[in-house]
Amino acid sequence: MESIDDAAAGNWGGGGRLTVDLGALARNWRTLADRAGGAETAAAVKGDAYGIGLAEAVPALAKAGCRTYFVALPQEGIQLRTLAPAATIYVLNGLIPGTATLLAESALQPVLGSLAEIDEWAAYKAAGGDGRAALHVDTGMNRLGVTLDEAAGLADRAEALGLSLVMSHLACADQPDHPLNAAQLAAFGTAARFFPALPASLANSAGLHLSPDYHFDLVRPGIALYGGRFGDAFAALEPVVCAEARIVQVRQVGVGQSVGYGATQHVTRPSRIAILSAGYADGYHRQASSSDGAAGASAFLHGRRAPLVGRISMDLLAIDVTDIPEAQRGDHAELFGPNIPVDEVAAHAGTIGYELLTSLGKRYRRHYLGGA
Repeated sequence: MESIDDAAAGNWGGGGRLTVDLGALARNWRTLADRAGGAETAAAVKGDAYGIGLAEAVPALAKAGCRTYFVALPQEGIQLRTLAPAATIYVLNGLIPGTATLLAESALQPVLGSLAEIDEWAAYKAAGGDGRAALHVDTGMNRLGVTLDEAAGLADRAEALGLSLVMSHLACADQPDHPLNAAQLAAFGTAARFFPALPASLANSAGLHLSPDYHFDLVRPGIALYGGRFGDAFAALEPVVCAEARIVQVRQVGVGQSVGYGATQHVTRPSRIAILSAGYADGYHRQASSSDGAAGASAFLHGRRAPLVGRISMDLLAIDVTDIPEAQRGDHAELFGPNIPVDEVAAHAGTIGYELLTSLGKRYRRHYLGGA
């Protein structure tokens, strides 16, 4: 007799399923590489490759031609190193005290963003350490990075510090007309001139689309790779993730009756309500709920949209399938994907697509389509 564990790879699984199109991921990288012109195109794969799975994303990106990656944390870099032995890997969140030798052992390059980090790295190098590192210069975001004056003071120490890259980060690139973009570009141009022998990197997904002036030597897209929106002025690339939830029950609800916790929404016609086996424990945010006063997000099945009804709970949510008579128990409805953009759901939840992707729960049954 088949066990639940054995059947998990088939039709049992969880309440939700996640389809990740690694071919779309690779095509998105190639599209961005074409746009980058002569600049090298890296990939930001922090947050478990924006929630889609580092172990699956990196081989697909590597096969497409990507050779440089950015992670946030050392443990992400250590995992990535096993997947891409020859890749260049930068750790964006800098140098954790006492870890210089450990990073170097995995050929991970910390992005040094303060004088304290630089002093510790300099002591490691003076003691014979052979690791490499990047320098982060703050050009107006006021988050990480040394000041322009501090960068100028480090210009003649680049070789001794083993610097391989100078970089900064744009704060408002998703708003092309924001004046901070031009100000940061000018400031970073100054910083890059302090280190003429080093490659320079400024552009994220949106920055890559501002103008070639922002490209420098290396661009490092993130959300654009995964099909998310990276600014109102720019069209998203191919969707990579499709999240679906299974219908566990279809029920009749009479006029004036409420659906879900808090009785926040009442139906205004005799309705067929489908209950889906997914909720905020699966990363589908409660704020995307619907109520009498405000429509929430929608799902998609059998070629049509089905609006959410009432509050999203931990494991369940409700959709109105009155106009989709073929909807039945066992069907799967798209929560976001090619028909319901992830950023549309995020807008209903008062957040951004990044947060939905990186919040994907562990209960989805994942299926990966072919890579590059």
